[in-house]
Amino acid sequence: MEIPRRARGDELLKPGQMTGLRDSLRRLSGKHDLASVIACAFDHRTRMLPFIYADTRMVPAGVRAIGSAMADIGFSKTRIVLQQWSPNFKPSLMRLDGRVPDLFMVSSMQIHTARCHALIREACQIDPANRPLIIAGGPKAIYEPWDVFNSDPDQCWGADVAVTGEEYVLLNLMEVLLSVRAEGEPLRSAFQRARDDGMLDDIPGLVYARGEKEGVAEELVDTGTQRLLGDLDELPHPVLGYRLLEPPSREATLANASLPAGRMRRYSPLASLVLTFGCKFNCPYCPIPAYNQRQHRAKSAARIADEFTRLHQEYGIKYFFGTDDNFFNDKQRTLEIVETLARTSINGTRFRKIFRWATEVTVHDTLQMRDHLSAIRASGMRALWLGVEDMTGALIKKGQSVSGTEEAFRLLSHHGIVPMPMMMHHDGQPLYTRGEPRGLLNQVRRLRRAGAAGLQVLMITPATGSRGYEENFTSGLVYAAAGGRRVEQHMLDGNYVVASSDPRPWRKQLNIMLAYLYFYNPLRFLRAIIQPKTKLYLVDSGMQVLGMWGTLQTIRRTLGWAWRLRRGPITRHARPPGPSIPVRRAAASTACPPSPEPASPAVAAERSCVPAPLTKLSRSADSVGS
Repeated sequence: MEIPRRARGDELLKPGQMTGLRDSLRRLSGKHDLASVIACAFDHRTRMLPFIYADTRMVPAGVRAIGSAMADIGFSKTRIVLQQWSPNFKPSLMRLDGRVPDLFMVSSMQIHTARCHALIREACQIDPANRPLIIAGGPKAIYEPWDVFNSDPDQCWGADVAVTGEEYVLLNLMEVLLSVRAEGEPLRSAFQRARDDGMLDDIPGLVYARGEKEGVAEELVDTGTQRLLGDLDELPHPVLGYRLLEPPSREATLANASLPAGRMRRYSPLASLVLTFGCKFNCPYCPIPAYNQRQHRAKSAARIADEFTRLHQEYGIKYFFGTDDNFFNDKQRTLEIVETLARTSINGTRFRKIFRWATEVTVHDTLQMRDHLSAIRASGMRALWLGVEDMTGALIKKGQSVSGTEEAFRLLSHHGIVPMPMMMHHDGQPLYTRGEPRGLLNQVRRLRRAGAAGLQVLMITPATGSRGYEENFTSGLVYAAAGGRRVEQHMLDGNYVVASSDPRPWRKQLNIMLAYLYFYNPLRFLRAIIQPKTKLYLVDSGMQVLGMWGTLQTIRRTLGWAWRLRRGPITRHARPPGPSIPVRRAAASTACPPSPEPASPAVAAERSCVPAPLTKLSRSADSVGS
């Protein structure tokens, strides 16, 4: 379900509230010698298009932001472990500053759930007397917090608390814990006292477990929807988080020191930066508007320029990606940012001569910025990922059309900005159509001719937190298993066809492969060099090489699933996933989501699947994209 909106006027923190909290924690932290480890869960089975290369060569913004927050308030004994780089890391063996850390945090997306669970289980093997406080966060905890806890009395594992919000929620929790922690007391012990005394219930954005038995949750308490930080300039500087990264290793233990600054560019040549949050559109398959409480949030132009500059000066990084939902969402703010970047210089050298950066926008807003693309190019922007979805608007209408999309792509190409389309394949779209642009290949061809250098094609898949999520399950659209193989969490990235009313869904799986093969192939690689479609022909040819490699990985991982879809049988979910643990609202909460009903054994069995084939399903545009 969508994240409920707080009362109007209460969606955002008060100006200066985040800064004040950081100052308060700096004063408190000097009395506490704490060590913490932050782990980014990563399932290597997800390594395929369109995320391949960036998934291991760009430090995720989320865990880095949490690391920055910890370092900013005075806890420099913090290490960030990326499973992308350290796949054999075992929390039970972690030692930092010669001791078991006081705090272990796990951040995970839904597709990395298996690795998230494994990390938490491993941490729970530490002797209870030394076990750190375990905090789960990231998109998985935001949308499905109950899934990081355990209710099976035969097993003893689970997080102590889930943070269903951003940095402010974590820091607010830390302030409460440090205010009650006695000298030398384990942080987990302080947490348990604060929890039992109801001191956590005033912190919106937490879910914590209660129960008599260690590692078995009998009840979950939800403190409600977080308040969002409106002025992103109040966030700790991202440069702090890069100082805490664990060096890439095949070892199960932690290294003696973090990754040296001189080696950063080798392992993370790309840097992800939060510039803005929010999007004016309200697509039913997207959780972004509800998450942002229908707000648009941004950093100032001066702060953004400073972050680019400091990351380059300290680590030599020259390539950046803005983690925007829609960078062109606010025209005036966009122009302020790009004009400031264009004026910025480092040691007399203009910004655009040093940096290359990219971000995400929509076709509609790109056309609105047509008269300013030269200024945008002058800021160092070299590529834009555009949410095309379906050029005809058959899936969702966001102001795009076939002619408008082609115009936007040609305008960007003309100004030396590479357009990168993000497309969603859906049940109503054939592979090819004669004489009209509805077909997937027809649209891929048009986009390529209009200047697209890269391609993203994902099958529309239910996304947690979106408006149409539950309907996709209750209508019987979502698969539970095919050909004897259950749908696993790592398959929910849009690369696998796991929700469709098509009687032959295996064709949809093959369509994605064919679209990639049509776009990425040796012939196009040669043409990219001999007959370049864009001023940045080296980028075009480079994307062809990367795309061919990624296409092979995508086919290798999804071809077997296509065969299972062809062979059958297919079983489908009857209800959306939900908690098996009772959830109640905290007494102090003023903005809580409705507590999901826990699944009884009978309901749990019913939720798992219903037999297929089903009768023809009503399939509308409010299917959910990954």
